[in-house]
Amino acid sequence: MSEPEAPETNASPDEAPAAASPETRPAPAPASTGGEARSSRPPRSDSRSGGDRGDRGPSRGSWSVKARLRSAARKKARKGQKKGMFQRRKVCRFCADKTAVLNYKEAKTLRLFISETGKITPRRISGTCAKHQRKLASEIKRARHIALLPYAPSHY
Repeated sequence: MSEPEAPETNASPDEAPAAASPETRPAPAPASTGGEARSSRPPRSDSRSGGDRGDRGPSRGSWSVKARLRSAARKKARKGQKKGMFQRRKVCRFCADKTAVLNYKEAKTLRLFISETGKITPRRISGTCAKHQRKLASEIKRARHIALLPYAPSHY
């Protein structure tokens, strides 16, 4: 007995027939070639892997106008620092002048170290050393406690 012949199609040899039998379908590729069992989780997106860029968009061109202006201003500021714009080193007023005494009763002196919002000025702004900054903070707190200095700007 002879087998019936398959009907001829006009499809090119590259194209597979629409209803391919399971024998003619290509076998799926193995999950991993390293021989280890892989989980079904998607791959991790670390910052090191350079994956998804998140909310920032795919490229630099999608920055907002405000972000571009801010970036340009930062770049200009960095350029100005390189040209030798050097700032004079701040000196602790209490170390330099031994007659200046930190005391909670001298509200005029302590007021110089309080901002207009009532906060104690930090060392990097005022230039006081660590030892005198600690003493200054405790004296300001004492003066506030007995109402020689304000806690908040509304207390002026």
